[in-house]
Amino acid sequence: MSEGGPGLALDGVTVRFGALTAVDDVSLHLPTGQVLAVLGPSGCGKSTLLRAVAGLEPLAAGQVRWDGADLATTPTHRRGFAMMFQDGQLFGHLSVARNVGYGLRLQGLRGAELTREVDRLLELVGLSGRGDDDPLTLSGGQQQRVALARALGARPRLLLLDEPLSALDRELRERLAADLREVLVETGTTGVLVTHDHAEAEVVADHVVRMADGHLVPPSP
Repeated sequence: MSEGGPGLALDGVTVRFGALTAVDDVSLHLPTGQVLAVLGPSGCGKSTLLRAVAGLEPLAAGQVRWDGADLATTPTHRRGFAMMFQDGQLFGHLSVARNVGYGLRLQGLRGAELTREVDRLLELVGLSGRGDDDPLTLSGGQQQRVALARALGARPRLLLLDEPLSALDRELRERLAADLREVLVETGTTGVLVTHDHAEAEVVADHVVRMADGHLVPPSP
């Protein structure tokens, strides 16, 4: 990864919870349109790092920048980032189509334009014709596809993926990892994936960094 230019830049990002330093002096740059995987075991600080990028955890030190602009005073909902979680966090009282269209409606889309965009997103994630379904009747893999479509519907400048496939079985996880990579490339989405799965990181991301005890681990020579 280059050291400057458009995209996401972290400079000395540090997050503390009382006496515990969860993220310690992390610096990196992710160019626009590329995907970074942060790989590491549970408890290494990778999800906290993701939340710090999103603005959900305050920084004890350092900066999060997008296209050179410091986001310190930019609240989460104004950063233009979207998050996708392990459990999808779908709205159980809304249909698949209304879940996918949630962010689009916030952007003012209505009527035929909204329907076309929802249909396009469902086709993108392999769920054409499922818009009227109750999301809670779908399989785990299908629910994650809906969650991905909903996240992309927000038209984020950065997609943050927090262990999005870890609740699925190995075979399904491998299949969805390949599909996730294809969708991110097709849409030109800039993304940060945190995962404990080395194979998943290699399939989905353009770049992989490793984290341990809150630090980025230098690459092997």
